Amino acid sequence: MNISVILCTYNRSEGLKKALASIASSKVPDSLTWEVLVVDNNSKDLTREVVSEYVRQHGDRFRYIFEGQQGKSYALNTGIQEARGDLLAFVDDDVTVDPNWLYQLVSPLMDGNWMGTGGRVFPERDLVLPNWITHDSPFIVGPLVMFDLGENAAPLKEAPFGTNMAFRKELFQKHGGFRTDLGPRPGSELRGEDSEYVLRLMAAGEPLYYQPSAIVYHSVSEQRLTREYFLAWWFDKGRCDVKTLGASMRTAWSIAGIPLVLFRRIVVWLLKWVASTSPSQRFQRKLVTWYVMGEILEFYREERNTREKQALNHHCHEFAGLATDTSIGSHNTPK
Repeated sequence: MNISVILCTYNRSEGLKKALASIASSKVPDSLTWEVLVVDNNSKDLTREVVSEYVRQHGDRFRYIFEGQQGKSYALNTGIQEARGDLLAFVDDDVTVDPNWLYQLVSPLMDGNWMGTGGRVFPERDLVLPNWITHDSPFIVGPLVMFDLGENAAPLKEAPFGTNMAFRKELFQKHGGFRTDLGPRPGSELRGEDSEYVLRLMAAGEPLYYQPSAIVYHSVSEQRLTREYFLAWWFDKGRCDVKTLGASMRTAWSIAGIPLVLFRRIVVWLLKWVASTSPSQRFQRKLVTWYVMGEILEFYREERNTREKQALNHHCHEFAGLATDTSIGSHNTPK
């Protein structure tokens, strides 16, 4: 059974060193063949040199791949195409992995009963949170990339983070790759390419497994522990959910493509935000307000884009009709 670890990176050569060092120390049975594909998404730093050193040290175990089309989903899809393994494990460039991570993550996939797995993601260090957010808040999980469904293995019922998941390669042949309109890229920090893919698999009835013994540790930068980052993350989360689930969220009653229920929701959460007393409660309600604002904006953008496409198609049909009429007329003109 062959395993390919796919790691996409962009301008994080220092953090990449730690990630690759931890992966290189993975404990995998000799009976399994495994490789690490580092997909450089057009980095301008020392990424190529860092990976080249691991290629030199470990031979065929590490491979460097360049993807010039900017955008994480493009890099992910290139990694999938280049992978030699039957089982594909995904990890990011800002984590360190437990020595047993890789084998624990892919082992449920070896007998064919499960098609995908997701593991736990913990902070790399003990977090000292500011007073505007608490450790038990559900709003810290996404921005700080934390995933923990407990210590018991079970069928997976919610999407894990892309930094700790694995799939049988045949799934990508069956269901396609990651959506390129999602995932970080120039001019957009919109994420969600990983959760959208897992939700797609769940909707198709593919059996997925939660593997708590597959653990990675995510680096939490100081920038992530700011109000601005949290607000931007939840705003983009609202936009991403519309892109992913928009069809099921639409209603018959809307204004400019925006479901009327969202106008009611934004008013309710604005009032709750204003009426809050404690700093943490106030900020959490502000996050929900930003999330709904993201939903509203994305519904409006999609409606506007739809109208622009319809107008363009209408003009194209008019032009085609005019060209046909002109052509017919020229054929019937007496010489």
